[in-house]
Amino acid sequence: MASSLRAKTGIISKSLTRPRPAGPISAVSIQSLPPKHWVTSSSFYSSTSADTVAAAASSSSSQSHHDKEKESKWSRWFLFLPGAITFGLGTWQIFRRQDKIKTLDYRQKRLEMEPLKLNSMPPSSEVLETLEFRRVVCKGVFDNGRSIYIGPRSRSISGVTENGYYVITPLMPISGDAESVLSPVLVNRGWVPRSWRDKSFEVPQDGGKSSSMVAVPAQQNEQSWWRMFRSKKQKTVEDQAPALTSVEVTGVVRGSEKPSIFVPANDPNSGQWFYVDVPAIAFACGLPKETLLIEDINENVDPSNPYPVPKDVNALIHSSVMPQDHLNYTLTWYALSGAVTFMAFKRLKPKSSRR
Repeated sequence: MASSLRAKTGIISKSLTRPRPAGPISAVSIQSLPPKHWVTSSSFYSSTSADTVAAAASSSSSQSHHDKEKESKWSRWFLFLPGAITFGLGTWQIFRRQDKIKTLDYRQKRLEMEPLKLNSMPPSSEVLETLEFRRVVCKGVFDNGRSIYIGPRSRSISGVTENGYYVITPLMPISGDAESVLSPVLVNRGWVPRSWRDKSFEVPQDGGKSSSMVAVPAQQNEQSWWRMFRSKKQKTVEDQAPALTSVEVTGVVRGSEKPSIFVPANDPNSGQWFYVDVPAIAFACGLPKETLLIEDINENVDPSNPYPVPKDVNALIHSSVMPQDHLNYTLTWYALSGAVTFMAFKRLKPKSSRR
């Protein structure tokens, strides 16, 4: 009995003193151990794996927490972005207001200067740059057959809005007249209603139709034929007489308009003009591209012939966006900037815990 106990004790001591291989304990090494040590080895393997998983989970949670803090930091800055943008827009409106005040003051001073006579000034691009918004006086003859209509343009009269057009007619020089312009000038004569424009288009057609229908009888003698020819020639001269009447125009030198993205493009081939393009209009009228454009500001309108209606001088220095409008825009943007910035601070302010 004592000898068998000593033998078992030796086996156990040899098993405990046997060297353990490095690295994780595999299933084969566990199976090589005696059954009594399986529980001890499995417990050791389980505790090692649990420690490894716990360490990995702790590292992953710390990394995700760091990433969340970083994202939260950037998101806080993004909350102030709308306030910064609206503040910048309000500041930009301040500079725009200052530029508009200078522009309107420049136009006002130019219009207050004494009018110039164009009887000794040849047209050129340099003249346009130096004469824009200057009052000028020019004398010549209107060539109504080459008039161009810009529109449609609305006009409000006593609260009633009526559609119409601006009529631009070349002012031709008068030979032998020292007061006449040296070269043709485009004149924006003012606003006319749609019916006035349609009637002016119908006149050449009626005149051509009536002249083509005139026929001479075959049995008419030479004296009657000469009388008809003479009366017809006299009638033609009388019809052209009003077009050859010299006029003196007082106007302001202007340039081309800058259309918005909503304005269609001009179509010279079909005669549709939606905005003023001075070089294109001059080319369509058969004039040099450097021809000057003058806006008629004559206030002495004949009541018996109210059209075209010249532009008001104050309308020339008026802008679609005046300095007061820029000031209103500035206050609006600054108010919006203050509101969104306050909301950003309110969002970032820590909430007080209720007791």
